[in-house]
Amino acid sequence: MNDLRRTILWSVFAFSLLMLWDGYLRHTGQPSMFSPGPAAADVAADAASAASAAVANGSAAVPLATAGAGALPPASASASAASGVSAPAVPPREQVLIETDTVRATLDTLGGNLVKLELLKHTDQDNTAKPVLLLEQSAVHTYLAQSGLVSATGALPDHTTPMTVLTSERKLADGQNTLVVKLESAVVGGVKRVLTYSFPRGGYVVDVKQEVVNTTAAAIKPQLYLQLQRDGTVPAASGFFGAPTSYTGPAFYTDEAKFQKVEFAEIEEGKAEFAKSANNGWVSVVQHYFASAWLHKAPDSREFFARKVGPNLYTVGMLFTVGEVAAGQTKAFESQLFVGPQEEKKLEEIAPGLELVKDYGIVTILAKPLFWLLHLIHSVLQNWGWSIVALVVFLKGIFYWLNASAYRSMAKMKAINPKIQEMRERLKDNPQEMQQQMLKIYREEKVNPIGGCLPIVIQIPVFIALCWVLLSSVEIRQAPWLGWITDLSLKDPYYVLPALMTVSTMVQTWLNPTPPDPLQAKMMWIMPLVFSVMFFFFPAGLVLYWLTNNILSIAQQWMINRSIEGATAK
Repeated sequence: MNDLRRTILWSVFAFSLLMLWDGYLRHTGQPSMFSPGPAAADVAADAASAASAAVANGSAAVPLATAGAGALPPASASASAASGVSAPAVPPREQVLIETDTVRATLDTLGGNLVKLELLKHTDQDNTAKPVLLLEQSAVHTYLAQSGLVSATGALPDHTTPMTVLTSERKLADGQNTLVVKLESAVVGGVKRVLTYSFPRGGYVVDVKQEVVNTTAAAIKPQLYLQLQRDGTVPAASGFFGAPTSYTGPAFYTDEAKFQKVEFAEIEEGKAEFAKSANNGWVSVVQHYFASAWLHKAPDSREFFARKVGPNLYTVGMLFTVGEVAAGQTKAFESQLFVGPQEEKKLEEIAPGLELVKDYGIVTILAKPLFWLLHLIHSVLQNWGWSIVALVVFLKGIFYWLNASAYRSMAKMKAINPKIQEMRERLKDNPQEMQQQMLKIYREEKVNPIGGCLPIVIQIPVFIALCWVLLSSVEIRQAPWLGWITDLSLKDPYYVLPALMTVSTMVQTWLNPTPPDPLQAKMMWIMPLVFSVMFFFFPAGLVLYWLTNNILSIAQQWMINRSIEGATAK
């Protein structure tokens, strides 16, 4: 029974670490241990193809208008035609650089698209002198925010239509809370689009106002689309096991269908499944720590779409019916564009369900309250490293009696181990009697050989959930602890914490009862060393959690061992 208990414990431990490691590999943008990933050359080729396609077709195709969107009047009915005024000259293309206290953004006057955005309060993991570059249009990467108008009956100003900048401000001034940038398109199909971006101080939610100006002599019913365009290339991993990059891809949300992830491969194959229409919800593109999302809070009917628009190039978005715009009238449509870090508490305030872009997967039910508790502790301690330590102390307190039961069982096993060893040696030629005598000893000593299993098994989901909290939280990214630990989301640069964790694991092993079987006894020491190697490449915050847990477990187990040994001696 002792062997059974030990086998169960090691099996659970090994399987948990195996799944944790595989999950970490997938979480860091690397191939699963159970499935091959694309070759690096293929990834680079896909990125180049996507960039070439985006440049070739003017940042890809325009969404198709749905039937019944309303007919536009013929060209002869337009205001310019009626007055005999010729079409205005196309303004020169301009890259408009915008800067606030949180972002540095670039607007392209070709369509008014947001083609580049840097997060000034978050530095690049590989080069701390540079801010994080999220949106980008380059030879190797395409990630854009676009919008425009469509109609089932004719062309309208879309995200490829030249626009003119109407405002002169480019930088958020001291004491100014909002930087407003206004662009105006040429008249296309008798319609002009006025696009206004309002960049806030201290935030990442940009208010976007679209004005539809009807210059024709008849009413129109255009549709407006909001879309995110991105190549399907996962951010490259760096370091020995790669820098953290999590799931990369589109995600949709509606109140009814909730959070729905859609892989780029599913869009490629035409197998993407998500809610196609609703009167609420948003669309986003997610990657590790950061996300972008088009939001529209009014309860207006919208259609969601996801499609391939070029080699390794995809768009996801929402299509709205603006409603009737009378002749000579203007109608406004307001939405929001979020581009920023996945700060869970702030995301909850921006839009319903937006905090779900920080994806905990199947452990969400445990991970969310754990993060809430961690965030609460941090509000007091103001240091994420010490907050992790305090959280572990709190959890150990909650599970104290459960752990005590497991450690007490192990301590009793260790105390009677000499008696069992002597009996096994004496009856090694009579296995049946050996088993009977072993059960007798367990009964006499009131020891449950599997008593230490259940408490440990119960805590495994909590452990995995907390691991995911530490791996997923942008709040931990570039957060210092003390001394040499300047970023809890990266591995310890000097491997001090992993070394200490390995030592603590060996001490724990020493405190456990020695298996009677010599081979098991050797494995008991070898396996902790083997598994400890992985922690040399885990983020420092995760290793700190495990080390703290080990130290507290050692203290509790040592005290219980001493009390059991003292009682036995009497």
